[in-house]
Amino acid sequence: MGFRFRKSFKIAPGVKINIGKKSTSLSLGGKGARYTISSTGRKTTTVGIPGTGISYSQSSSSKSRSNIEKQRLRENEHKLKELEREMVLLEAEYEVEEYNEHINLITSIHKDYIEFWDWKSINSKPIPFEPGTKGPNELEAIKKLEIYKSNLLAKIFKFIEKRKIEELKSDIVSAKEKDNELLSSWEHLNKLSSSILSKDLDSYLAVLDEVNPLYNLLDYIDYFEFYAIDEYTMIVDFNIIIDDVVPQQSKSLTKTGKLSVRNLTKTNYYSLVQDHVCSCVICIARHLFALLPLETVIINTQYEILNTETGHEESSTILSVKIDKDKLNSLNLDLIDPSDSINNFEHNMKFLKTKGFQPIDKISL
Repeated sequence: MGFRFRKSFKIAPGVKINIGKKSTSLSLGGKGARYTISSTGRKTTTVGIPGTGISYSQSSSSKSRSNIEKQRLRENEHKLKELEREMVLLEAEYEVEEYNEHINLITSIHKDYIEFWDWKSINSKPIPFEPGTKGPNELEAIKKLEIYKSNLLAKIFKFIEKRKIEELKSDIVSAKEKDNELLSSWEHLNKLSSSILSKDLDSYLAVLDEVNPLYNLLDYIDYFEFYAIDEYTMIVDFNIIIDDVVPQQSKSLTKTGKLSVRNLTKTNYYSLVQDHVCSCVICIARHLFALLPLETVIINTQYEILNTETGHEESSTILSVKIDKDKLNSLNLDLIDPSDSINNFEHNMKFLKTKGFQPIDKISL
């Protein structure tokens, strides 16, 4: 059996205070409509038609609203965690993609586009204009000045005409400088191309210094030197960069899409090193054949290797290749394995699967 206590006090017309066992409430209104606010936070609206028994009641609770807000908060936290998880997966995917692109880059350097220098075509280009005469840029600037002087508006507005004419005269001076540069460039290339076509060895070295064909390889090479042996043969010595280029770890995605980083096995690591070195060698040969009328290039690759007798690292030759131009041009560079392709040429190389390159002797002429 239960006990229920409730008492009401009228404090004003249409206003009552209701005191119960567990709560207190305030009622506003009279017959037909009443609004009650409870100390528990519940709010009740009652509307009825007197004498009919028909009524409508609606309740709301601050507690239930609080629960809804908590539910929304939990949902937002869940969405945030899902978003963070997706971001981690995307970052892992990007990192693996970046890693694979780097591996592809350092083992396919030999595929790079290389511009061919046609020295015969360069040498046959006509002089842009005869020294002592007006060049094309100056003639164009003079023409613009003459057209402006005949402009009717310029004649009407004299203050505009004076300022504009000064600008056009200044343009003529600049045009003369451009023509001088144009003529100087033609004279330089004409003289250089004549020397190269005449098989002048000094001009070979001069154009190498000027054009710097191995500029794009400076991320992989920290030193190189050229020796012109004869009009058809050149030797290149260069130091290869390995430690800062070839990674010693692999990156991949797990079945759940997470990033997995593992140390490469010695076999896989040195295989990448070999492909990188051989790819650089082929690329160097292609650059030289594209720039100069050579038939043979001997490329000596050097690297710092620990001398176990002295305990010091010493620069040692690890690969020496004698590359024939015609043979190189016959290869399908898009499909070759750079390490295997070295077998097409006379070479000295001692490579151990778990130790990598070993010191060797340079190929002699």
